Amino acid sequence: MTRKKALVVRGGWEGHRPVEATELFLPFLQSNGYTVRVEESTDVYADTAEMAGTDLVLQCITMSEIAPEQLAGLSAAVVAGTGFTGWHGGIADSFRASSDYLHLVGGQFATHPGKEPCERRGDAEDNYLPHTINITEPGRDHPITAGIEDFELHTEQYWVLHDDLIDVLATTTHPTRPWQPWHRPACSPAVWTRRWGAGRIVVTTPGHSPDVLENPNVRTIIERGMLWATRTA
Repeated sequence: MTRKKALVVRGGWEGHRPVEATELFLPFLQSNGYTVRVEESTDVYADTAEMAGTDLVLQCITMSEIAPEQLAGLSAAVVAGTGFTGWHGGIADSFRASSDYLHLVGGQFATHPGKEPCERRGDAEDNYLPHTINITEPGRDHPITAGIEDFELHTEQYWVLHDDLIDVLATTTHPTRPWQPWHRPACSPAVWTRRWGAGRIVVTTPGHSPDVLENPNVRTIIERGMLWATRTA
């Protein structure tokens, strides 16, 4: 049987620990019949032959920049059937200056609301809030999220700007708080899929740190998402 080919592309802001985070999922890919190639930059995206033979791209690059020929290579591969997936800032906050990348993914990190100002201590936990990930009705029947119930997290809660060509499998709601400027609760997608040409895209917004990725629900969603996004016959 021909082994599937997965390409892991990681880098960008070190605060999301791209190496440690992606290493958590390499054994899963290997045990599910993937040959895994790991790259530390987006240069590989411009290699059209390599991308054409790739069945799944797992990206973990927060912020950073992407060259036009690299983005063109990634986009062409997805349109031709290569799956594209990732979590948190590694896919939803990549390449902020590239409108074409935002168009490909369908949603972009805007903020993660913080604690009350008097409770902040100047570290990452200033933005850790308890919140619920709610599985949508379509999500209850989808292979990525079926059987998963609503669950609680205490970590960054992503607020995402998005279009309506994404299929939302889970949401999270940002409540009104006295120190915040919005006036009614805001519901944001937390897990979504997107069909783009022949390709499948899966974005999971929880995943700020390895302990969040090891949450059984988050990990299950990411692992199922990798399988679902992989190129189909």
